Amino acid sequence: MTTFNDMVEEVLINLEGFTLRQDRTTYLTTGIDNNDLTLALASGDNIGKGIIEIEDELLHIDSVDRSDRSAVVSPFGRGYRGTTAASHALNTKVTFSPSFPRLSVKRAINDTIRAVYPNIFGVASTTFTYNAAQTTYSLPANAETVLAVSWDSIGPSGEWIPVRRWRQDPTAATADYATTNTISIYDAPVPGRTIQVIYTKEPTVLSSGSDVFNTVTGLPESCRDVIVYGASYRMVSFIDPGRLSFTSPEADANDTTRQFGSGTNTARYLLALYQQRLQEESQKLNGKYPVRVHYTI
Repeated sequence: MTTFNDMVEEVLINLEGFTLRQDRTTYLTTGIDNNDLTLALASGDNIGKGIIEIEDELLHIDSVDRSDRSAVVSPFGRGYRGTTAASHALNTKVTFSPSFPRLSVKRAINDTIRAVYPNIFGVASTTFTYNAAQTTYSLPANAETVLAVSWDSIGPSGEWIPVRRWRQDPTAATADYATTNTISIYDAPVPGRTIQVIYTKEPTVLSSGSDVFNTVTGLPESCRDVIVYGASYRMVSFIDPGRLSFTSPEADANDTTRQFGSGTNTARYLLALYQQRLQEESQKLNGKYPVRVHYTI
């Protein structure tokens, strides 16, 4: 099972493979809560003023003391740049000037999840009991396109019989149907039997680091690399702009092996991989869930 945190680490590995830069790190020797402004660190070698990252939180360091390996956070420094101030346990990793903050990677992953629809869609189902006196039934609000409708036959066969005549209405009257999304059944299944509706839905974005990719998003597990490629190209696109005004001996040495524009070229390469895999997964889904002929009256 691939979790949100697993995908973040995979994107970071991809990005670090391109930049060949290893972020400077240490760890907390004392846990902190979301209000603490003093950090006790294991090493003073890499301490410096500026931005650090602890888990998903960015902090702004105002002053440092290398002798006792401590750092003081600016009054505005907790939950810096839109992150959320949080408690962090003993031995949690501290990263100085992170090249690719985890929160930015998470946003890139979720942006990609939103962007793949409708080429790649989630599949879900709902059921209701058929009433001979009732034609129209509510669908979940997130039901986009109905793929198939069937009803549970009587007897030991276990067969689900296709419903041939149905019509979806995504703009039903709010007064009668809270979700404003309905399906009308024009066949005549046996009253009291279960009707199952299979439909497409927009993928759900990930939230918690422990969220399982296919369970939460509704996308097939095989789509994982599509999302990773998409997030990677979104992140690597910012490497070149970040070097525009950066002049130093380190920058000059870096330019001898990776000329300015290499980030853009890598972004194009990753984008091509993303688009290829997106097309492959789209064809696979459309083959698995082909459009079925049905009648609306």
